[in-house]
Amino acid sequence: MESGWLQVMQGEFQQPYFSQLKAFLIEEKRQYIVYPPGKLIFNAFDSTPFDRVKVVIIGQDPYHEPGQAEGLCFSVPDGCPFPPSLVNILKELQSDLGCPFPRSGHLGKWTAQGVLLLNATLTVRAHQAGSHQRHGWETFTDAAIRALSQHKTGLVFLLWGNYAQAKSSLIDTSKHHILKTVHPSPLSAHRGFFGCRHFSQANQILVSEGLEPIDWDLSTPLR
Repeated sequence: MESGWLQVMQGEFQQPYFSQLKAFLIEEKRQYIVYPPGKLIFNAFDSTPFDRVKVVIIGQDPYHEPGQAEGLCFSVPDGCPFPPSLVNILKELQSDLGCPFPRSGHLGKWTAQGVLLLNATLTVRAHQAGSHQRHGWETFTDAAIRALSQHKTGLVFLLWGNYAQAKSSLIDTSKHHILKTVHPSPLSAHRGFFGCRHFSQANQILVSEGLEPIDWDLSTPLR
């Protein structure tokens, strides 16, 4: 794990729940295929160093079909078809900021600029959505959100859907900014995700905090 994150999270690895989580994962990997690959489980933390976090997007758990999960919520590797929620995120990005639809659904350009793409659960059994929930990952990622809230100021949290919005209790709103709307899933996106303009709003907040805005446009490389 990236050194800044390791400094604020190292105590979690010593907790009884984390030992139980490790035992659970060892048994799961013995019996089933688990996503993402082991080296990518902490990819969200490695891709966005603690000291560089400016925006936080919270997902639920990794994609559960082959070739999709890469340890970043909503993101898929180059060449992977876009899942429906990601399609809707890109549609809103196009509507909000005029960004062309990209060729790749990999969101590494965002993480490189300080956007933390954090799933609440960091692993999943193949073909079984939610299969690793309530085994300890949520305790770990809640601790990560608390650490951000405690040690940083002026962060923008984009909370999409009821599950992500429940995490607002972990965030000190006297120090940070929260933008809420429904989940980008096709089941709910038409009830408020489309038209939420969270990308432009986040940039306005960052500028007001004296920070560089995010270049959200995935159709061009990061300068």
